[in-house]
Amino acid sequence: MYRYIIEDKRQIPPFNEPASLLTIGTQPLKLHQEILFAEVFHERVELGGVFENRDQLYRVKGEAVVYRDSLWFDIEYLQYFVAEARKTGKPCQAAFPVNDKAFHTYTLPLQTSFMPKRTEEGAIVFVADLWYFPNGYEEDIMPISVPSDAHEIGFYSVPDFMTMEQGDLTHYAPMRSIISIESWVHIYFASVIYGNFGRAGRLDYHIQKSVFKQLKLLWRATLEQKQILSSSAVVEIGKNCSIDPSVIIRGPAKIGDNVSIGAGSVIDNSTLGSNVTIDAGCVLMMSTVADGCFLPFRTSLYLTTVMENTIIAQNTCLQMCVIGRNSFVGAGSTFTDFNLIAQKPIRASNIDGNLGSVGQIVLGSAVGHNCRIGSGMVVFPGRMIESDVVLVASPQRRVISRSISFEESDHHFIPNGDIHKRFYPRHDEELEPLAEETWDSWG
Repeated sequence: MYRYIIEDKRQIPPFNEPASLLTIGTQPLKLHQEILFAEVFHERVELGGVFENRDQLYRVKGEAVVYRDSLWFDIEYLQYFVAEARKTGKPCQAAFPVNDKAFHTYTLPLQTSFMPKRTEEGAIVFVADLWYFPNGYEEDIMPISVPSDAHEIGFYSVPDFMTMEQGDLTHYAPMRSIISIESWVHIYFASVIYGNFGRAGRLDYHIQKSVFKQLKLLWRATLEQKQILSSSAVVEIGKNCSIDPSVIIRGPAKIGDNVSIGAGSVIDNSTLGSNVTIDAGCVLMMSTVADGCFLPFRTSLYLTTVMENTIIAQNTCLQMCVIGRNSFVGAGSTFTDFNLIAQKPIRASNIDGNLGSVGQIVLGSAVGHNCRIGSGMVVFPGRMIESDVVLVASPQRRVISRSISFEESDHHFIPNGDIHKRFYPRHDEELEPLAEETWDSWG
């Protein structure tokens, strides 16, 4: 078995990195894909080659899977597609139905990669850059439609004026997921909706369909003298963790190794990487925190994903946001998620820099890598703060009402601001070489 990769070198704003290098959930996308292939194909999977575009598919040899490295999919999607493709014995391309509610809501907005195609039966599907070839490349490729089998899950009840008379706010929890990472919004959808909501949806499905599963959960909770959603059957905790007895953890949840959680914190349907420190009184609801992050006391994350080695300071509230790696968000900052006057779907930028509707009435903002955000900032919905930006709270700038580029960073205008180096330039820029350290530079 071979796997071939189509490289997508386009940078995702505001991070200024290709999608394959960005953290989705708690793992870089490239690592996530490699782990899935190792789990699905138990036999040895060799790298057959790296392509620049779809036109090089003719180079595929032997039994192989080809995928674009900016494509995120879960193991359930890959297993379903490969199993159905192998049954046909023909070259196949992954697809999803045009009327699938989950894919229509989360996968299609802001994307440029999924193309409509008509099947032999006359149905319309969207095809993805994911192929299976049983014996090398052939031109006649049939689409394999993979349904999400999603069901609605409400995440809070609000007055009608906030939902445009749509009723309670809901999300579609899928059994299988796929999305092309072309915007920070897609990272949010992949990590939080397809990740945490999808995991909860699959658990609900198995509980409803299996009496054995119900009895197993009840038995485990009885033995541990806990509620069912707080038992070890649905809460996975790694090694060498220090968790205060007063902490409330509701599953499904996954906590990595060497994690410390302080008194009074609440972890609800969230995912934590390894070496994460969460101080007293923090609240994480349906959020994802990657390795090495630090959340001081009373930090609140709601449907938010945070990449590696980032600090979210005390009394800060992030709602439906994506925060890059090695960044700092100051104390008492608030990232808003709702247009107060015009109750209409929020717009966000795609990979080409064009604004488009996300189809969500509530949505937060994105902060790039290596950013420093001062205390007490208020950020409007759908905004982006580019990588390497420093924002210092001042009477002139406490409310971020538009996206901030690197050129507008405050470190350009304050004394000794050049200490803050740029590590994530845009594709059309070049980094200035760092000065080589000598013994004299320390004197």
